[in-house]
Amino acid sequence: MSLLVLLTVVDIVLLVAGLAFYLFWAGSLLSRIAGNLEQAAETVRTIHGHAKLIGPGVEHINRTGGVVAGALPLLYGMAEGVVAGTTAQTVDPSVQPPVNRPASGVRRTRLHETVGYTPADDVVAAR
Repeated sequence: MSLLVLLTVVDIVLLVAGLAFYLFWAGSLLSRIAGNLEQAAETVRTIHGHAKLIGPGVEHINRTGGVVAGALPLLYGMAEGVVAGTTAQTVDPSVQPPVNRPASGVRRTRLHETVGYTPADDVVAAR
């Protein structure tokens, strides 16, 4: 056998081995995809079963929603009448309500001291 025939046989064997590996890899991917599709199909069947049970109630909900939507203009008109019957309170912008203080008093933060900062009023109080 010549060297050229030997290299050709080796090349063909490597090609067949590479194709076999590729087919094995593609088959494993397709098996995984088939498993996922089977699981998804079961989930869809479950959802479809739930939807069958809910279906008749949706018609009732739609009827009730139609009644409510039909009553909205009447309710809006009644609300306008209520608002028109009230007297508006005028607020004087120069009068500020007092600020609410917590019952426990105002707490001083100590976070400034951790970074070496002393606020000006603390410096005056310390002297």
